[in-house]
Amino acid sequence: MTARGALSLLPNIITLARLLAVPVTVYLILLGEFVPAFWLFVAAGISDALDGFLAKRLKAVSVIGEFLDPLADKALLVSVFITLGYLDRVAMWLVILIVFRDLLIIGGAILFQTLTQSLEVNPLYISKINTAAQIVLACTVLAQLASGWQAAEATLALTILVGATTFLSGAAYVIKWGWMAVLMEREK
Repeated sequence: MTARGALSLLPNIITLARLLAVPVTVYLILLGEFVPAFWLFVAAGISDALDGFLAKRLKAVSVIGEFLDPLADKALLVSVFITLGYLDRVAMWLVILIVFRDLLIIGGAILFQTLTQSLEVNPLYISKINTAAQIVLACTVLAQLASGWQAAEATLALTILVGATTFLSGAAYVIKWGWMAVLMEREK
């Protein structure tokens, strides 16, 4: 394999590392090892931006990467929010909303692919905002647990932001896919 070929694998390797960090992060949180859990989560959050940047920069965008990246994001964020909810560090209504939205998106994507065989992974802008807000909220909660830092107002504001963007993102996907289904039915 050439150096260029090996380098083109780097974005997917970073994404796989983020996916493999999920059970370790959850385990550390459950053990109460919040400092390493925080830093591992921060590294995973940075890797989310890094793998996309490198894929574009190295012209190494791949089909597997387009599917693997959002899967790694969802696995990390859903797992961390479920764990923080279990520990009563994040509001349970928010955990339920996050999990429901991601199940809705995954289920919709599977249904759309099954019906059309033409699924393209193009996250909506509101979904990108939602992912960023979820990462910031999880980092804030983990930082508080790791350091004893108190940021109740910031956590409340981020909780409201994540709740709103999660709802809007889920609704936007339902509208988008619903509209696409209507158009497909009209073409028949």
